[in-house]
Amino acid sequence: MSRSISLRRIAFSLTLATSLALGAAYAATPSASDTVAIKVDAKAAGTSFPHFWEQMFGSGRAVLALRDDYRKDIQDVHAATGFSFVRFHGIFDRDVGVAQRDADGHITYNFSYVDQIYDGLLERGVKPFVELGFMPPELSSDPSKQHDFWYHPNVMPPKSYDEWDAMVRAFTEHLIARYGIDEVSSWYFEVWNEPNLTFWGGRPEQPTYFELYDHTARTLKAISPRLRVGGPATAQAAWVPDFLKHVHDAKVPADFVSTHVYGDDTAQNVFKTNENIPRADMVCRAVDTVHRQIKASPYPKMPLIFSEYNASYANLPNVTDSVYMGPWMANTIRECAGKVDIMSYWSFSDVFDEQGVVRTPFYGGFGLVAADRIEKPAFNAFAMLHRLGDTRLPVASDSALATRRTDGTVVLALWNYAPPVGDTAAYTKGEPKGSTKHFDIDVSHLSAAAKATVWREDEQHGNAVATFDSMGRPDFPSREQIVQLRAAGKMAASESMDVQDGHLRIDIPPQGLVVLELH
Repeated sequence: MSRSISLRRIAFSLTLATSLALGAAYAATPSASDTVAIKVDAKAAGTSFPHFWEQMFGSGRAVLALRDDYRKDIQDVHAATGFSFVRFHGIFDRDVGVAQRDADGHITYNFSYVDQIYDGLLERGVKPFVELGFMPPELSSDPSKQHDFWYHPNVMPPKSYDEWDAMVRAFTEHLIARYGIDEVSSWYFEVWNEPNLTFWGGRPEQPTYFELYDHTARTLKAISPRLRVGGPATAQAAWVPDFLKHVHDAKVPADFVSTHVYGDDTAQNVFKTNENIPRADMVCRAVDTVHRQIKASPYPKMPLIFSEYNASYANLPNVTDSVYMGPWMANTIRECAGKVDIMSYWSFSDVFDEQGVVRTPFYGGFGLVAADRIEKPAFNAFAMLHRLGDTRLPVASDSALATRRTDGTVVLALWNYAPPVGDTAAYTKGEPKGSTKHFDIDVSHLSAAAKATVWREDEQHGNAVATFDSMGRPDFPSREQIVQLRAAGKMAASESMDVQDGHLRIDIPPQGLVVLELH
């Protein structure tokens, strides 16, 4: 997460075998209110549906990319999603060792850890989305001003922009010398992180950040116009109109807009209104707003990258560790599609230490993979949603996505959204509230020989947390327990169902997600 809980709150106020196994929960006659009619035309023209939600992930700070578990987690997430970019803080932090000042006051550079970090990503099929920050203490205008993250990055402007420009130039020229301009020009360079919060110590915040942006963007473009640079990387979808006006008026290069939002950001902080916007809708309300702001700007086709998002900016175990994330993620895809180029889920792994060393596997961490390489329900949700096609088909439901692959396979995502069981840092044990939804699916123009393959994620499928609960939620699971948790977290085996004239029925419990292939 790009902010601590206290900081944030201070800074701004769903084959038959499974149906039988679930027993009486599915035996009752469906009520009209719990039945969802899904009608899809397999031959409809549809619209382009790029997988914007799985192109990039965030992660813990740069130096953690040297760890073995980080690298194993990135391989597993890459295998499940095929993602292309990873973004993290701290490539210029002291523990990466880029800048040093000698006894005579001269600045020298050491790119040894940078090389190991980026080599490790590229060897695993992932490119860097380079967040340029934070400030090396040697260059800082005030080395004592540190953020309250456990690793205490320096958040001040440089004391000399000549030194900052020289470091950015040396860093970028080294990358081009090592990897080649064709490779590096396929990356993104983002200037800083959330300058509208306490990650930026310049005052006033916006004009001093714009000064940092201007120096950085011009330095990068002077090295090669092929390099892609953007910002403002703000929290709460802030500053985008001001940023675009600034780069236009000052004739400063910008290749993309980046900003952040979380499901529990408030309407007051994001929109300056007193609305009560549900967690299920906040992210895409913000995406829609920024999308419209860009269209109204001098750069109406500027690419939009939400370089951080999640259902929560806090450590809430009943949210980010739980099966809640399946329906939340599917609905986010449904609502945001067509309005954003890339969304970067924060984060791919709980190899993460912003609040300190992880003490227990399921504490509400942001990652898809918990400590000890235990795959969470969110991992399975992403793996299932990866199966969606690249053409979106019309469907009149707020609990479904209909897509088609290039080979003609129709892939549906169906879900039963229910609120989190708990909404605090303390875990609340219990079942999701709500009733089972009965999906009555009718797909026209489907082959008479069509079969259905079904993947599920819910309380009984692909949910390591249920096993963790049965163990008594140990802070430090034994090696044997870790093996059991890893097995419990694996995505449930698929089911096969018969399709009769394009028709089938599926039941989904609260907080359940189903992905259905018709082929």
